[in-house]
Amino acid sequence: MHNSGDHTSDLPWEHPKSSREDPKASKLVKQLMKSPTYRLAEEDHDFMKSYEARGIRLEIDYLKAELAMAKFGVEGTIVVFGSARISEHKTSMAKLKAIQKKVEANPNDHALLRELAIAERMVEKSLYYDDARMFGRYVGLSGKGPEDSRIILMTGGGPGIMEAANRGSYDVGARSIGLNIRLPHEQYPNPYITPELCFQFHYFAIRKLHFFLRSKALVVYPGGFGTLDELFEILTLIQTRKTHPIPVVMVGASYWHKLINFDFLIEEGVIAPDDLNIFKIVDSAEEAWDYIIAWYEESGKPLFAEGESHGKE
Repeated sequence: MHNSGDHTSDLPWEHPKSSREDPKASKLVKQLMKSPTYRLAEEDHDFMKSYEARGIRLEIDYLKAELAMAKFGVEGTIVVFGSARISEHKTSMAKLKAIQKKVEANPNDHALLRELAIAERMVEKSLYYDDARMFGRYVGLSGKGPEDSRIILMTGGGPGIMEAANRGSYDVGARSIGLNIRLPHEQYPNPYITPELCFQFHYFAIRKLHFFLRSKALVVYPGGFGTLDELFEILTLIQTRKTHPIPVVMVGASYWHKLINFDFLIEEGVIAPDDLNIFKIVDSAEEAWDYIIAWYEESGKPLFAEGESHGKE
């Protein structure tokens, strides 16, 4: 019986048209094969980067991370946001001392004096690095153990508060996720993310989608534009009932009360008094974690099954 897969003679399309038949054939075929239209679509960089192919790029930006998280059995995430500029105490102190030396040499330099004041405040805020690291431990110790990825920590993958939270899970041997974003300037993921769950996105919109798609809670430490963007995104989604409610916790009462006057928004009639129930402001990782656990117990749908750890040692 002849096996169609085992041909002993060349098939007609396995060789270009012979130059004996047409002297121009070889040159013409080479020109055709160099044409951009001849490239496989997935290998055509110009096509994949075109305006018209944006829908495809959005899809694959979403799908790659989606498949990887599904492979690890990720069902829910505890998302932590916060400033990339807040570093651990020793780093903050080193920066402060360096600026102090500059000020000693130029005591009347107003720009340096401003830098000094900011450096002093960053040393104060370094306590949030330690606190976010502790929160990462709580998440890492939850569930059935470090290998249990059903509920897992997720951050934006960068330095500062994000690094601290990932580091906390790393400290206890647990997996954690980092959703990095490609930016015009060089940037690196923090070293404490699980390698198989460290992603880089092109589109902020798709990154946002993954932040909220599986989120079981959102914990927000002091931060700037990016932190506020993500915070108000989820507050708006919950307020408009576009998504189901989840516990939203803001850590650092003095920072948040100074930054945002929520009572003023109520007085002006632009939000309702009940909107303040969407979030909780606390002062520590322990308070944040206890609030999340209590929120789920009160809802009648505990975050963790009976007999599983609640994340505290």
